Amino acid sequence: MEKILVINPGSTSTKIAVFDGETSVFEKTIRHSSEEVKNFDKIVDQYEFRVGVILGELKNNNFRIEEFSAIAGRGGLLHPIESGTYKVNEGMVQDLLEGRYGEHASNLGAIISKSLGDRYGIPSFIVDPVVVDEMEPLARYSGLKGIERKAIWHALNQKAVARLVAKDVGRPYDKLNLIVVHLGGGISVAAHRKGRVVDINNALNGDGPFAPERAGGLPTISLIDLCLSKKYTYEEMKKMLAGKGGLVSHLGTNSAIEVEKRIADNDEYARLVYEAMAYQVAKSVGEMATVLMGEVDAIVLTGGLANSDILVNWIQERVSFIAPVLVYAGEDEMRALALGVLRVLRGEEKEKTYERI
Repeated sequence: MEKILVINPGSTSTKIAVFDGETSVFEKTIRHSSEEVKNFDKIVDQYEFRVGVILGELKNNNFRIEEFSAIAGRGGLLHPIESGTYKVNEGMVQDLLEGRYGEHASNLGAIISKSLGDRYGIPSFIVDPVVVDEMEPLARYSGLKGIERKAIWHALNQKAVARLVAKDVGRPYDKLNLIVVHLGGGISVAAHRKGRVVDINNALNGDGPFAPERAGGLPTISLIDLCLSKKYTYEEMKKMLAGKGGLVSHLGTNSAIEVEKRIADNDEYARLVYEAMAYQVAKSVGEMATVLMGEVDAIVLTGGLANSDILVNWIQERVSFIAPVLVYAGEDEMRALALGVLRVLRGEEKEKTYERI
């Protein structure tokens, strides 16, 4: 039996799914009102509340948790680790409970999975969290000693899509050179060299193209001037870079549908901003092509915004000379989590161990 419970916590919701092998047999998004969560000081304090909600939902849909072979939780903010499927251990849970590397709703994934797993004697895992770091030494350097480039990106979806591409083209992932672009609220552009992501922009609060909610790379002196202008607090500046940057800053919306509607209504500024985002994505693809020394088997566009024909076409026009462009629109994090655990259960991969540092 290969029945897997998948748990993906968000700030105001908890997604759960049940997989029987590779087939999803149940999916549900449980919404959490402000009234339900207002009494918790930190989001990690919600884990017992969310465990109860999950157990109730499973019972209401006639699933017995004792029947599961494993539990897969969304990975959170940990110290940098290699790609793979990690068994959740006490050290991992402790780092997440302490918020040692940052606080985020995804931190609940491992905590909840371990809590349920320990209660019912079921192994719990995380797969390819956002802190997966396989960058080569040269990629880590910035122009200031003490400031190192960091990998925070859409590792779960990027790795899952890269494996799918490998399957579709009939070649092993570890024999391919791919440039994978995740187009979402943040945008990550990665150089996959023979199964490892050797360079990647920090898609949360660092560099790379601007995105629907991210400012991306900025002119440094202008940013310093803004920080020292005393117009904004530290927290407000952080929010401008991640949350209120990009399309939100220019157009007041993070919705590509809304932006494309404005373009259709002849809003020239909306068109310029949207095309500038595509332009910056294409430039980043070009950068990653140099990382791979021009040996690129395919450029892969994925994520929710890969459903935007106008955005995809603008990117394709600028990068198709480098390699064929393949579009795998959308993202399926629940399936990616389940498949990562399945590879371990089936002996196709070895589970990895998280070590505190």
